Amino acid sequence: MIKDRFKISPYLVFFIISTNQLGIGALGFQRVISKAAGHDSWMAIILAGLSVHVILFMMYRMLEASEGDIISIHSRTFGKWVGTVMSMIFLIYLLAQSTVVIRTFLEVIQVWVFPEMNIWIFTIYLLLLVTYIIFGGFRVITGICFFSIVLPAYLFLTIVFPLEFANFRNLLPILDHSALEIAQATKGMSLSIIGFEILLVIYPFIMNPKKSKKWAHLGVVYTTLIYLILGVTALMYFSMVQLDKQIWATISMWKIVEMPIVERFEYIGIASWMFIILPNICLSLWGSSRLIKRIFHIRQKYSIWILCVIVLVTSGMLTNRTEINMLLNYYSKVGLYLIYLYIPCLYFLSMIVNKVRVRQ
Repeated sequence: MIKDRFKISPYLVFFIISTNQLGIGALGFQRVISKAAGHDSWMAIILAGLSVHVILFMMYRMLEASEGDIISIHSRTFGKWVGTVMSMIFLIYLLAQSTVVIRTFLEVIQVWVFPEMNIWIFTIYLLLLVTYIIFGGFRVITGICFFSIVLPAYLFLTIVFPLEFANFRNLLPILDHSALEIAQATKGMSLSIIGFEILLVIYPFIMNPKKSKKWAHLGVVYTTLIYLILGVTALMYFSMVQLDKQIWATISMWKIVEMPIVERFEYIGIASWMFIILPNICLSLWGSSRLIKRIFHIRQKYSIWILCVIVLVTSGMLTNRTEINMLLNYYSKVGLYLIYLYIPCLYFLSMIVNKVRVRQ
């Protein structure tokens, strides 16, 4: 049982869900989805957001039935040994998430700000900051999630600048692509929308968790709107040929922002985005250490150092764009299968097991 003094209010789930979805993917998702559905790719953003609401509903049903976290669901559904194996796979997935976020953001810094930056040193400093936050406890991490939504909110006002040069005709004709192409674009949104599955770990830390449902869904709505605004703006600002060459379309749109005291606004945008990716890393590493504590009964303050060393070594070994892109592709595929295949299957299996137990 988690003591009440370690729990958070239900409305704070809004910030946890939204900040964990608004990660590194928001900086360059436009190019990925436009390759499949062109100027109709904005529909894929809406479909991806709607699908998250369905998966979120399934997750809450499973968590309410098990009255615990992902480990409780696995043990009730598969038994002790198989359930432990499945929980360990989910642990590795969370650990991989922190590696993906750190290495991808460091690549952004290398490309746009400091080309000669030492990856190892920056990663060490970043992990020390993350560890310091995690040692403060889950409530401190939640506070960082709150500020990660509030403080960088001004960035979304800069969308006004590219709208000055936008061409609405770039969105026409509507429904010019097949359902299969739009579905492929929706699949391409997988790297951007994943992150809400952290609910499977933090659920026991929510005060009156049933009241957090609406806030979780509102968090998904907020994230979907942000992605939709960024996606539609990029489609109107760039032509399809230009967008195909923009790896980081959101950052490229920041380049035209002109202010009397700021010449290169993309530097400020990238630095401010640090507030958004920081809780992503904290949540994934904290979730990994929490699962280690539940499975192996090792205290989190010990396991977190081991996890940080693994992330440090893994991030340092990725030295070029090809390797990073390969990691992103594998991770997005795993996230896609986890969300749209494994969680629905787990939901139906757990419901069947619960019904059988009730009858017995």
